[in-house]
Amino acid sequence: MLIDIVVPELGESITEGTITTWLVQVGEAVAEDQPLLELETEKVTAELPAPAAGVLREIVVGDGEDVPVGAIVGRIEAGATAAASPAKAAPAAAAPPAPPAPARAPDHPLSPAVRRLVDEHGLDASQIPATGKDGRLVKADVLDFLAAPAAADSSDPATGVSFESLTAPDLDPDRFGTGMATIAVAPVGLELPWRGGKEAPAVSAEAPSEGRGTRRVKMTRLRRAIARRLKEVQNNAAMLTTFNEVDMKPVMDLRARYKERFVDRHGVKLGFMSFFLKASVEALKRYPAINGAVDGDHIVYNDFFDIGVAVSSKRGLVVPVVRDADRLSLAEVEQEIRNLAGAARDGKLSLEQLSGGTFTITNGGVFGSMLSTPIINGSQSAILGMHNIVKRPWVVDGAVEVRPIMYLALSYDHRIVDGAEAVRFLVTIKEIIEDPARLLLEV
Repeated sequence: MLIDIVVPELGESITEGTITTWLVQVGEAVAEDQPLLELETEKVTAELPAPAAGVLREIVVGDGEDVPVGAIVGRIEAGATAAASPAKAAPAAAAPPAPPAPARAPDHPLSPAVRRLVDEHGLDASQIPATGKDGRLVKADVLDFLAAPAAADSSDPATGVSFESLTAPDLDPDRFGTGMATIAVAPVGLELPWRGGKEAPAVSAEAPSEGRGTRRVKMTRLRRAIARRLKEVQNNAAMLTTFNEVDMKPVMDLRARYKERFVDRHGVKLGFMSFFLKASVEALKRYPAINGAVDGDHIVYNDFFDIGVAVSSKRGLVVPVVRDADRLSLAEVEQEIRNLAGAARDGKLSLEQLSGGTFTITNGGVFGSMLSTPIINGSQSAILGMHNIVKRPWVVDGAVEVRPIMYLALSYDHRIVDGAEAVRFLVTIKEIIEDPARLLLEV
């Protein structure tokens, strides 16, 4: 009996998704509830499980295709078993030494979308590094391979600068606090060689022969959602940004004094984000409009403090939420941020972890940003931007000292937040960070 594989309800306001990768190929046996495919929505990437044990008989919708909720994407023959693979003939003589294993396991058939890309560009699939489950080659692997220069050409001979992606999940918390970043480096002025299995287009003698290619790549569903929501905020909110600067020495001295005991006691490092998050909660208590939002002709004031922490993941910018932050200790905040950052890195954030939020904090300092004007997250009225810490001259009790200074930025919706409130809110955070004992005393 054939059973339809149907896209289930994916959460409130989500009506469709994009199939990123089929994890099982036609003819393969599957167990009940075994993940069949990865489905990307504008909020999370979810695995679609098998409705019954059997054999996958048909893939109706391939990789990279959009599907609405309720759509049939494939069919399973319930109770069937996969055909046994034919036995391999014994070699007549000793085989020569095996070549190095290819990046993709040879027994994994290619999905239709991957096979189409490979054939169109005349590529050898075994030479493309595979990142899919169990070593499968996915569509993104082929696109990355086409976009990147060959291994032999991965650095400019004159400069030695590499074009590899740099991943920094363990940035020094003494400088940047909690955070993660994936940064693609391509120096300005260096031309990327043309890639592809087909003959390169002809060019005139006067025109440069390399570095003139273009690629047209469809936005991921998450990127489309980010673009749409940020533009909506710009169109609908009266957004304004105010700035201040804060002396980080008191917090840095406190962390240096207790960091080892903190780890021994709580099993997590003490970063800067927990101080700013707790300071923000105290400031939100004093200026409740900043913890609210506009809803038509009404203002919604929230009497709880769910703080979003912006995280850069491989899929793009996501904002998981620390729930009831006012009830958490510094250690509990650090533990929750670490858990959420790990889930973001692994693509395991749930809809619950991404939903809601009354205020957002973003840390551009992990990328080295000196100053920025962050855009408010939808359905909120403000966002706090942290930045890089730089040693600068600072006047202390009439004398000039070298201190670690950070710029802070607060973008806010001027429709419900007055300028004086925004400035005082930011000054409150500054005062708490420069005198962290205020967190204990709540003053």
